[in-house]
Amino acid sequence: MGSDLNITKQLQDYILKNGLKLHPIQKEIIDYNLSLGDSKRMQISISQCQFLHLIIKVSKIKKVLEIGTFTGLSTLSMSLALPDDGSIVALDKNEETNKIAKNFFRKANQDHKIKTIIKPALESLMSIRNEKFDLVFIDSDKMNYQKYYEISLDLLNKDGLVIIDNVLWHGEVINKDINDKFTKSIRDLNNFISKDNRIEKVMVPFGDGMTVCRKI
Repeated sequence: MGSDLNITKQLQDYILKNGLKLHPIQKEIIDYNLSLGDSKRMQISISQCQFLHLIIKVSKIKKVLEIGTFTGLSTLSMSLALPDDGSIVALDKNEETNKIAKNFFRKANQDHKIKTIIKPALESLMSIRNEKFDLVFIDSDKMNYQKYYEISLDLLNKDGLVIIDNVLWHGEVINKDINDKFTKSIRDLNNFISKDNRIEKVMVPFGDGMTVCRKI
C-alpha cells in the first residue's frame, strides 16, 4: 500500500507556491495574525484556505455557516469563492477580533456576503435553527465540537457538507499518554464520526487535520 509523503517545510513551500494564489487581504490577515503571538495558532493554514475555496467552487455552495471566525481568514477564504449572491453567517463570541475581521471583509469588498453574530455559538445556533445551509465549517471551542456537529447536521441541506478543523490536534490524538480534556474531546468526536451512518466522511491532513462530512 502506498503511503503519504512526509511534508517538509521545503515541500510545503513548493506546494503553496504552485497552488491557488492568495488574495491581497488574505495576506494582510496572515501578516496581522503573526503579530498576535501565541493566539495566531487559531488561524487556519494556507493549504486549508485553498481547500475551502476549491470545495466551495466544486460543490457550488451558496450558503455557509461558520462556527468560529477569529480575525476572518477562513471566512474571507470562503466568501471569495462564493458567487455574488452567496452568503456566510459567521459566529464568534469575541467582539474585539470580530471588529478586526469585519474591517478585513470591508477592505476585500466581501462584507455584503457576510453576517456576523457575536454570542456564544450555542446561543447563536438556537437563533438560526430554522435556516438551512450548504456548508458548515466548525473551528471553535473544542469541548463543544460534538454539540456543534449534531446541530450542524440538522441545519444542512441534503448532500450538504460539515467540515471540522483540528481533528488531528497537533498529532496528539494518537498519543495514548495524552489525555487532557481537549485531546479527549477531539478523540471522542473522531471516533463518533467514524461510526456515524448519516454521513460519508474523509479525514485530510491539511493544517491541523480536517474532516469533511457529506450528509446523506
